[in-house]
Amino acid sequence: MRTALSIAGSDCSGGAGIQADLKTMTMNGVYAMSALTALTAQNTTGVLAIMEVTPEFLRQQIDAVFEDIRPNAVKIGMVSSAGLIMTIADSLDFYGANNIVVDPVMVSTSGSCLLAEDALETLENRLLPMAAVVTPNIPEAEILSGYTIQNEKDMLLAAKRISEKYECAVLCKGGHHINDANDLLYANRTAKWFMGKRIQNPNTHGTGCTLSSAIASNLAKGYDLESAVERAKEYISGALAAMLDLGAGSGPMNHAFDLNSRFGCMFEQ
Repeated sequence: MRTALSIAGSDCSGGAGIQADLKTMTMNGVYAMSALTALTAQNTTGVLAIMEVTPEFLRQQIDAVFEDIRPNAVKIGMVSSAGLIMTIADSLDFYGANNIVVDPVMVSTSGSCLLAEDALETLENRLLPMAAVVTPNIPEAEILSGYTIQNEKDMLLAAKRISEKYECAVLCKGGHHINDANDLLYANRTAKWFMGKRIQNPNTHGTGCTLSSAIASNLAKGYDLESAVERAKEYISGALAAMLDLGAGSGPMNHAFDLNSRFGCMFEQ
């Protein structure tokens, strides 16, 4: 069995962060492991509190994973401080980690800021150049590229800028009133659009976490980047189309929409 590691924050409500990553990785056929960057008190309506782990404890978690069950891919999500980002970069460099997927989480679905101001420069200088692919949404792509994105032409310019600046592939995620969930992959000076149909589901908590974890899972299984992105988009579309409706705010997706087994049945017999 192939393995994947999520380095991210915990979401106690289960829709995003580590919890979403572990569900997604499991449903995409890899053995999922985690290293927590922070505990959060959050739900579908917002983030109430964040308690970071120390850089030393984060390093010990990553050591514990790599020294026993080496991951075939690593997904990095919410990391809110420069010290933690430095620790991740140093550790992944030391172990020669492969298939690193960075979801540059800056703001939660509910609008809460999740990245300290001093952390952005460290993210750009240390972590993004290590990535096989970076998966920004439109606001994140604007910050990383320095461009304003108002249409698909702007998406292409921003993705090209990010890829050239950090020497990594970029999946610029659509939506945010730009298009109907069409995503742009820019890699090796080549652009490819992945067309998607907007699903009218207001419950989108954890979509970024889920997509990046699904990409990492498929890279871990040996798929090339384009195939990994295509499969990840199919998975997230299914999770959204299941129309799970939980919570008073922007609720979670149904990560287990494709679960059908004796022990995984979602209803009592």
